[in-house]
Amino acid sequence: MRIDAIVFDCADAAPLARFWAAALGWNVAPYDEAELERLASKGIYAPEDDPSVMLEPPEDSELPALFFTEVPEGKVVKNRVHLDVVADGSLEHEVERLEELGASVHNWAEEDGGVWCVMHDPEGNEFCVMPSES
Repeated sequence: MRIDAIVFDCADAAPLARFWAAALGWNVAPYDEAELERLASKGIYAPEDDPSVMLEPPEDSELPALFFTEVPEGKVVKNRVHLDVVADGSLEHEVERLEELGASVHNWAEEDGGVWCVMHDPEGNEFCVMPSES
């Protein structure tokens, strides 16, 4: 068994997918003619209005895809599942970069001598930024 995709419920799929694409350096899946026709058959004529947007992981990885799917209800409580991401360089620099993309700091955490940052994406979903292992 393997994980095929991780799905985020959200209010507005396209902007949240773009945030995560920029944060991770991944790409929004391209819209080929067949996908555009499928969307049009549902009354959706622009990728920006797509209610379920996929991010593709890097080609040389076995990571699952990420989907951002619009739901009618808003986020009410803390996530039951969240992503931990590892900074490419300095933790502080990575947190600043993510803030520039639209994330916000929830708090800094420390345990067993390690420090990391708990953040919220633009829709309030929690995620942790861990220091690089180097």
